[in-house]
Amino acid sequence: MKKIIIILVVLVVLVVIVFTFGIYKFNFLKNYINYQNSQLINSHDGTYTIDGQQITLKDGISETEAAPGSASKIITRYFGNELKHDLNDDGRIDSVFIITQESGGSGLFYYVVARLNTADGPLGSDGVLLGDRIAPQTIEIDKGKTAQGTNRQNVIVVNYAVRAQDEPFTTPPSIGKSLWLKLDPATMQFGIVDQPTQDNLSLTDGQQCYTYDHKATTREPYTVTEFIDINISGTKVTGTKTGTQKGPDMTNGYTGSITGTLDNNVITDIFSYVIEGSKNKEQEIYRTSKIGIEKMRYPLIEKAGMLVPDTTKTFTAMSYARVGCLASN
Repeated sequence: MKKIIIILVVLVVLVVIVFTFGIYKFNFLKNYINYQNSQLINSHDGTYTIDGQQITLKDGISETEAAPGSASKIITRYFGNELKHDLNDDGRIDSVFIITQESGGSGLFYYVVARLNTADGPLGSDGVLLGDRIAPQTIEIDKGKTAQGTNRQNVIVVNYAVRAQDEPFTTPPSIGKSLWLKLDPATMQFGIVDQPTQDNLSLTDGQQCYTYDHKATTREPYTVTEFIDINISGTKVTGTKTGTQKGPDMTNGYTGSITGTLDNNVITDIFSYVIEGSKNKEQEIYRTSKIGIEKMRYPLIEKAGMLVPDTTKTFTAMSYARVGCLASN
């Protein structure tokens, strides 16, 4: 009987030790993860000026009353797309990123802000409005030239997509835009920099590849990527296009062939493709742009079993950037 009691006591002690160690380890890991996440979010905390009002982000968010005594809140959040760069040449790495602001309606407004890493602590800038329910893409350093031929210094390029003026907000943004900005450290305000003069690309004989990339956002949780690989010989255009569409409740892939003609830097082709086991044909129109080509996306109508652009209507432009091809012909 004593032996049984001793064994039971030992087992209980072992269970308590294992349970205690498990809780300690769980809490340690949980606290470490929370610390890592808070460090990431807190690295963007600071006071920024949005439409003349100072907004202070704490843990990546700010909530203020829309009006004294009002139940409506103005909510400002860190969004992302961060660029790290020394913006004022003091040897410290600063950051530029996007924040969003909403005030209870359907609008979600995107702003770009800077956060200087000064010796006296972080210093936030005035925000520059990009638009309502846009599709942010990338923020990068401009490596172009000035009108005098010198390198641009500390100029950032904010890339995003918007809708045409007559398109509803239910239509995904597809028109690429870029904004060139430079921060004045004395006033902590951005100035708009004239975009560098650049001619549209010219389509010449040979293999050429282009890519389209629509990033998912919290408001539009889907991604679309396409890769075009064409060969131009005189006025003849042939090649392939592959793409994927991914969202919370769907994933589609498609691939097909391109056959068309080139006239004055405009490609008119037939894209024959298969999606979800179904064969389809679509007539497409592409024109050149400063970075590659643009698909002139008209509303489509069906004619003789093929989707054809309705050129009597207005179109939006899908921007494809020129990239290297996987192999040369």
